[in-house]
Amino acid sequence: MSFLPTKAALFGLLALSVFCAKHGMAQSTDTAASKPMDHSAMTPAQHAAMHGGTDSTKAQRDSSFAALQERGKMAMGVDQYASAHHFDVLPNGGRIALEMKGADSLAVAQIRAHMKLIEHAFQVGDFSTPEFVHMREMPGTQVMSRNKALIRYTYADLPRGGEVRIATADSASLAAIREFLLAQRGDHRAGH
Repeated sequence: MSFLPTKAALFGLLALSVFCAKHGMAQSTDTAASKPMDHSAMTPAQHAAMHGGTDSTKAQRDSSFAALQERGKMAMGVDQYASAHHFDVLPNGGRIALEMKGADSLAVAQIRAHMKLIEHAFQVGDFSTPEFVHMREMPGTQVMSRNKALIRYTYADLPRGGEVRIATADSASLAAIREFLLAQRGDHRAGH
């Protein structure tokens, strides 16, 4: 029995070492990093994060929100951090407003074009844009799509953007609109 590695085993080890080095899994040459971790020097937040605690959960939520913001930028054409969403529930439906926080005429024009497209898409029961931004079917949209003839969508300019008002007299559609707006408000951390 031979303990000498075969050509295939050596090739496999070489491939593994190249893979590890390429993906940042190489052995550390930093002698300080190779010392055991002194937990007493860690903050409570660092310690909790190391063990999968609340800070890592918060970081995951924050990275999910950042991804939503990036998809929003792709869909709407404006920086989501430089703009403000409002999802207002009204007695007969609601309102979606998007405005720039500062003066930016190009971004305002982009918002207005986007909101006009949203008005027309929603009128025909197409909710693919919010589905893309949120990476899920949004609550209420099945009913809103099915009841599109019972719901009125109206676009209007705002000083730094635009809005789409949603109105209905149908109780099932009204409940779906409210569900949709509240889900949007929560996901966008829009407050009101």
